[in-house]
Amino acid sequence: MRPAILLLITTLSFATEPNAATKRWWTYTTALSNDGMRGRNTGSEDYNRAAEYVATQFARLGLKPAGTLGYFQSVPLKSIRLVPEESEAAVVNGGKVTNLAWFRQITTRVHEGMPLKLDAPMVFVGTESEPGVDLKGKVAVMLDTPRFIAGIHPYSRKLSATEGALATITIPSVEGPEPMRWPVSYAVTMSIDGAPSPARPESVPAFSLNASAADVLLAGSPHNYEELLSLAKAGKPVPSFALPSNFRSSLKLAHEFFASDNIIAVLPGSDPKLADEYVAVSAHLDGYGIGEPWHGDNIYNGAFDDAAYVATLIDFADHLKETHRALKRSILFCVVTGEEKGLLGSRYFAANPTVDKSKIVADINLDILRPIFPLKILTVLGLKMSTLGETATKVGTSMGIRVQEDLEPLRGLIRRSDHMSFMQIGVPSLGFVFGYEPGSPEEVVYRKWYLERYHTPADDLKQPWVPQAAAKFNEFFARMVETVADTAERPRVITNPVP
Repeated sequence: MRPAILLLITTLSFATEPNAATKRWWTYTTALSNDGMRGRNTGSEDYNRAAEYVATQFARLGLKPAGTLGYFQSVPLKSIRLVPEESEAAVVNGGKVTNLAWFRQITTRVHEGMPLKLDAPMVFVGTESEPGVDLKGKVAVMLDTPRFIAGIHPYSRKLSATEGALATITIPSVEGPEPMRWPVSYAVTMSIDGAPSPARPESVPAFSLNASAADVLLAGSPHNYEELLSLAKAGKPVPSFALPSNFRSSLKLAHEFFASDNIIAVLPGSDPKLADEYVAVSAHLDGYGIGEPWHGDNIYNGAFDDAAYVATLIDFADHLKETHRALKRSILFCVVTGEEKGLLGSRYFAANPTVDKSKIVADINLDILRPIFPLKILTVLGLKMSTLGETATKVGTSMGIRVQEDLEPLRGLIRRSDHMSFMQIGVPSLGFVFGYEPGSPEEVVYRKWYLERYHTPADDLKQPWVPQAAAKFNEFFARMVETVADTAERPRVITNPVP
């Protein structure tokens, strides 16, 4: 390992104490992501306590309620959850039954209408179809390598019910910026109650299998997992072949209807002409709650995803109050629910805004931010999609921050946070990622965080971070919002969002 990389990783090996510039911000972060908040799962009592805390801070700072009931906007939700204790997944080979452990060896995307029982032979699907191998009445097994890794050939076939497969089992690769990690927290699908369900081109069950269990499925066949993965990575044809065993599953699903609140507040503007326009600032309050344990810890605290950036919104309001800074436009604080379950809170707000939608001139969204190395480069999601990108570039340059476009667009980060909900109703919007030079020590730290902490209990208050980087971003955010709020011309959309 290069000395510069080793030095940076060594520096980030211990929990961090905030400096003077981040002490208040870290207090809010701690209040929202300590173990007592139990991960703030959407709609849970723990989430409700976190929402009450945010509303209390907004009230203390003089922000005006802008929900449908005080600070709160209730979002009606429904969920479908796999009950692992009452569900089975197994490989049956002759008289031998090998059970697969839910969330550790296998998981599934649950949805309405999916078959609850299955017992069928399996076929491995590669890029070369062997004569006589057909999918009708079978379970199709596939490898899945990351499409966004340069040099790796994407080869997995896209299956649909018309091809006759009863189910699919995908074996994710261990590579890529966001590799699937095991154990999986849980299997649940949430949606907005009363909203049209997303179109599903296929209703067959879709399972994901831990690579460590791949050879259980392949046992008795002429191939093993490492051989097939090597062919795929090399861009070589991967054979298709029948497997000598059946896949059997029996699913127990639990349905629930409930509500979870967005917290909406306004700091009124000071300019007679601009005060009826709003600059929205958004971050999501929900996390993954209580799930499968990692090293004995089952609380998915979500400290940097996204408690720390709800804290940034509170800290920004605190800054404006203590400095008596009067902004020309009003600031619309949107702390939303259900982001981790499909942008549910922001989608609901976009469809049911509590202020005049035509008066929302921008959304500056905080998510996907990790202050884990010095802030020299900022990746801006949506940089060239509105004139907000020009503002971000100017503000960044004034602070010695180089602004860049997303280096990995195939990850779809532009679609995966709450700025997208605002973009889809025509509001100029931005999101941010701490950036790095490819191959730099910062990239190593970035990849390591995603590998070891992203959506796991390790995203907690004990993890290392860089106070100077956190303070610098919070200052960038404040300058960005103040600039947009005080500039007479409204931001303009340049290109439509990615669908």
